[in-house]
Formats: sequence, structure tokens, C-alpha cells
Amino acid sequence: MKETAIAMFVMLFGLVAVALWQGTDTFMLGVRTSSNQFLRFLPVLVIAMFLAGFMETLIPQEFVTNWLSDASGWRGIGIGWLAGILTPGGSIVGMPLVFVLFEAGVGISVLVTYMTSMALLSVMRMPIEIGFYGWRLMLLRVAASFFLPPLTGLLAQVISPVFIARG
Repeated sequence: MKETAIAMFVMLFGLVAVALWQGTDTFMLGVRTSSNQFLRFLPVLVIAMFLAGFMETLIPQEFVTNWLSDASGWRGIGIGWLAGILTPGGSIVGMPLVFVLFEAGVGISVLVTYMTSMALLSVMRMPIEIGFYGWRLMLLRVAASFFLPPLTGLLAQVISPVFIARG
């Protein structure tokens, strides 16, 4: 997490430098835009953090082991698949949950299935997609990507030892 924060700070510093190079008007517009986005997303972020904290506190280890571990097989993958589809708020809510669930020992296949399902199949985005490009194209996209979340979860379980060491 520390490395991520450092990388993000370096990127921010670079963007601030470019904005200052273009002039104080550009810099101040960037500050105002960033502040507005911060204030708009702050309530959702605070709720997501509290949600993640309570989940971490309340999720029983036995439930994780029996229902959400890699040993739970298709049951865990199915739960991750459905949860990703139904997560309100998309990734703003889902990302803190993934962190908490990973720390609680939820299986890699379940987590990657959840993340992929949230990104591809969220019911929250379907009305927006219908509004932009119609229900036929939205249904085609959903049909074409419907089985990707469990496939990515299974693949992640196979290749995860290369990326993640879990005790």
C-alpha cells in the first residue's frame, strides 16, 4: 500500500508540475476540479470504508473457510460472481471490500471472480449503457462477457502463486 501511495504522489506531482507550467489558471482549475470531485465522492468513500470495517469485524472465519475459500469450489465462485453483479456503487464500494476480504482470507478465485463480475456485469451500469447505446448492444456485451468472471477466477487461482504468497 505504501508503494502505491508513493507512485500516486509522484504521478500527482508530475501533473501539478505540468499544470503549473501551463499557467496558474490551469493549476487553479485543476485544484477546483479535484476539490469538487473529492467533495462529491467523500460520502461514498466514507460509507465504503465503514462498510469494509464492519465486514472485517463481523465476517466469521468459518464462513470464509466454508463458503469463500478456494477450497469452496464453485460455491465460492458463484457467490463472488453474484456479489459482483449486485454490488451497489461499483468499484468505489467494491475495492475496499476486496481489500478486507483478501485480508480475511477469502480465496483468490472468489476475489478475482468478484472483481471481474463487478467490472463487467454490474446491474448498476446497465441502465446507463442502455441509455448510451441501446438494449441490444448492452445485452450482447453482457451475453459475451457473462462467463468471463468465473473463468478469470479459476485462471487466477492457477497463476496466483507467481504473484501472491499466501500463508
